[in-house]
Amino acid sequence: MTANSNPTALITGASRGLGLALARQLAHLGWNLIIDARGEAALEAAHAELAPLTTVVAIPGDVTDNAHRDALARAARAAGGLDALVNNASTLGPSPRPDLEAFPLDALERVFRANVFAPLGMIQSVRTTLKRNARIINVTSDAGVEPYAGWGGYGASKAALEHLSAIFAAENPTLRVYWVDPGDMQTQMQQEAFPGEDISDRGLPEDSAPGLVALLTGDYKSGRYSAKNLSQKAVTS
Repeated sequence: MTANSNPTALITGASRGLGLALARQLAHLGWNLIIDARGEAALEAAHAELAPLTTVVAIPGDVTDNAHRDALARAARAAGGLDALVNNASTLGPSPRPDLEAFPLDALERVFRANVFAPLGMIQSVRTTLKRNARIINVTSDAGVEPYAGWGGYGASKAALEHLSAIFAAENPTLRVYWVDPGDMQTQMQQEAFPGEDISDRGLPEDSAPGLVALLTGDYKSGRYSAKNLSQKAVTS
């Protein structure tokens, strides 16, 4: 990947759902993209779709793996630095969702490794490649602030990510740091959270992605945002 004058974003978990919806919208805006996902076939399909629109580097792997994060950081350096890092990759944990009193601790550790340690690890890995005024988006959830029964493991991890984001923002005033609730969406994770149920009443990831684009392209202060609220503002403005 060669550097050019267009901005560059690194999006984790970009083979489907919100990550892919965001990548599509940024590609149409001319952003260069570095994308990853655990599923190599789905990532290759995303790359094939996006490559005719912009410069795309697709690196399959798991963000909980140090070597994979290092590979993403090398791609960021080769691109000439990052204008945005979007920590979108996440895991629900066991499905059906167990109550906390029965939540296997080894599974809880895996949830925190994916939803808390990996986003911070990504930030640490690419910190020297972030340009001044670069944007960081950590995708969180209302489960991180509301005590929904059965969402203890996932919600606790997102609560930790939200507070981590707030502290990192306070420590790095030259960056824009956003922790963003995308809202309920028709995604594979949402279906796993409600196995066998009809989730067609949820919005599409494409409904939330414009809110993330607004944060990446607008003049918003660091803080917590609702992607759907920002998307609605973008439609009405």
